Amino acid sequence: MISRLIGKYRPFAGVVFVAAFGLPGAATGLTFDDAVSLAQQQAPSLRAEASRLQAARSEAVAAGELPDPKLLLGLQNVPIEGAERWSLDEDGMTMRMVGLMQEVPNRDKRKARRDAAQASVQRAGASREVETLRVRLATAQAWIATHAVERKIQLFNQLFEENRLLAEAIRARIAGGRGQLTDSVAAKQQAALLADRQDELEQQRRQARAALVRWVGSDGNRPLFGEPPRWAIAPEQLAQRIGQHPQLTAYAPMTQVAQARIREATAEKQVDWSWEVSYLKRGREYGDMVNLQFSFDLPVFQRSRQNPRIAARYAELEQLEAEREAMTREFVERLDVELAELDCLQRALERNAEVLLPLGEEKVELAMAGYRAGTSELEAVLTARNELIETRLEHIDLQGLVAIAAVRLHLAYGEAK
Repeated sequence: MISRLIGKYRPFAGVVFVAAFGLPGAATGLTFDDAVSLAQQQAPSLRAEASRLQAARSEAVAAGELPDPKLLLGLQNVPIEGAERWSLDEDGMTMRMVGLMQEVPNRDKRKARRDAAQASVQRAGASREVETLRVRLATAQAWIATHAVERKIQLFNQLFEENRLLAEAIRARIAGGRGQLTDSVAAKQQAALLADRQDELEQQRRQARAALVRWVGSDGNRPLFGEPPRWAIAPEQLAQRIGQHPQLTAYAPMTQVAQARIREATAEKQVDWSWEVSYLKRGREYGDMVNLQFSFDLPVFQRSRQNPRIAARYAELEQLEAEREAMTREFVERLDVELAELDCLQRALERNAEVLLPLGEEKVELAMAGYRAGTSELEAVLTARNELIETRLEHIDLQGLVAIAAVRLHLAYGEAK
């Protein structure tokens, strides 16, 4: 069971936070809260979302306004035959024209466009909240991964010291004539194996640091300080806040946009109109004229034009409602699964700390005592010691998995607004 859980959270399984150990650091160290705050300030994706929001606000200013008026310039009634052909002054009907034309969409259409633009602003804000959550989660996991792998490296320093003590015990037994010469090689082999594992951890540390730098910039290279917060996870409260998850609240402005588009499509059945006024200049011996006219759109083909568009907009709204319901059910399922995994991990961590670690330490002590007394072989000591090392590493893994699961639940649901 544990192997499946650890596999699911890979690549964090080998580089997770050791909650039981404190990480020493200076006052300038990068804390968990500092990293999350810096990511919110510096993440390029959040700057992009801020620009998207500003663009939506700017678009909303012009939404629903009348189109720009049109300047009309022209000549009317220019003769093209006879003695006065192409003359602009000889024929009394020839006129130079200058005028203005203004198109006026109906009021309901303009209001629907304003409503859609305002809803688009809210949708851009909701999109920014979704991206903020993603950045916070990724930064939190990157900080935990970096903190964890550095704690594991410190643990391996302790393991090297234990291996040195084992080598002294082997030499003492050989010197007493109770050991075999081949036993002296075992400690060196163990040291080499530990060095290989330490090299792997160093590679993981560099990868974890690179992930942290991605979110917080150069500050990701600062020494880490402190531990991640430990939040109390209340399943009932989290279940009540599912609907406030940013990905779900984003559907509210999306629905408003869809409803405004329905109203705009419906307004296409109403008459749009325009007016035009022009001044007509004739020859000196003739009087000038003013022309005023109105034009109206006639939506006479509603069955083939307006009605299909309205139906399409209603279908889009129904699609959004269905998607929101599907995502709500998905989050309900996801919350139940994550709570169950957290509970399972916590129980596994307790068993590891209260049963497996003490038994592993006792087994190593008994094996060492038997080896010193000459009643057991070195192979028993090495086997017990390797089992204890794996138990220690598994303990660290479980601590980290619990931390990651708690962080994800808290940031996704506990901080939902």
